[in-house]
Amino acid sequence: MTIDIEPLKKQLGRKIEDEDVVTQAPIKAMIATFDRPDKVPAEGEPIAPGWHLLYLHSYARPAQLGKDGAAFTGGVLPEIPMPRRMYAGSTFTFDGDIRVGDKLRREIEFSDIQLRQGSTGTLIVTTQTRRIFTPRGLALTEAANTVFREEVKSGDRAGVPVRDAAPSDVPWRRTITPSSVMLFRYSAITFNPHRIHYDKPYCMEVEGYPGLVVHGPFAQQCLFDLLRDSTPGRRIKTFTVRARAPLFDNAPFNVVGRPTADGKGAELWTVTPKGTIAAQATATLQ
Repeated sequence: MTIDIEPLKKQLGRKIEDEDVVTQAPIKAMIATFDRPDKVPAEGEPIAPGWHLLYLHSYARPAQLGKDGAAFTGGVLPEIPMPRRMYAGSTFTFDGDIRVGDKLRREIEFSDIQLRQGSTGTLIVTTQTRRIFTPRGLALTEAANTVFREEVKSGDRAGVPVRDAAPSDVPWRRTITPSSVMLFRYSAITFNPHRIHYDKPYCMEVEGYPGLVVHGPFAQQCLFDLLRDSTPGRRIKTFTVRARAPLFDNAPFNVVGRPTADGKGAELWTVTPKGTIAAQATATLQ
């Protein structure tokens, strides 16, 4: 498949802004969805890493949604000439807390686009840089990557790459058992309309997956939670996660990690039921 992304590059630097207010209700939904022991933070208290995704949603109207449910217009990205999209990872830099009651302002910039060849064919990788400000200044910068790929032909299965084995000598470990209810709830609280996460007939029959796809940010939140549970009293300064293979609702997956040798950071992984790496993450701590 021949694709010219040069016309798309002309839109690099495009920006939009939006605003929101940090309230408690979606936090209660997040705690329930992940069955967490956390207390709901009071007014003026900070929210946990990753919980910023409860706010500043993309409120695309029905006419802006594609056949897969995801928005294809209304954001900073140009129209991408490939129909299938997947989370590819993010890099976070935490400069300050986000607190209950804060009025948030976010700047989103279309910052990069690349054409690549992967194990599933031609890929377009886009980057959106998102900066979230509170009344105290810049709180969070996220460089978020999305992969677009070719449509799966009728009767084909979506490619699931074979990956390296995950490390086994790790002190931090927990098992996550995703279910259609958990994935539906996460879609709801993050206002994510992408059908691969809740519409099983579509996901399996149209996109060729073996089950509902676990959201990349859902698995990312499991990594955030394992890290903060395993390093009490430490503050996450940076966090980078790269997706390597999808996870599905048809089997439990593991989240594992370990501190770095210098004690200044951590390495973490999500692990497929076959023991291979689904995503890997690195973090620096204060």
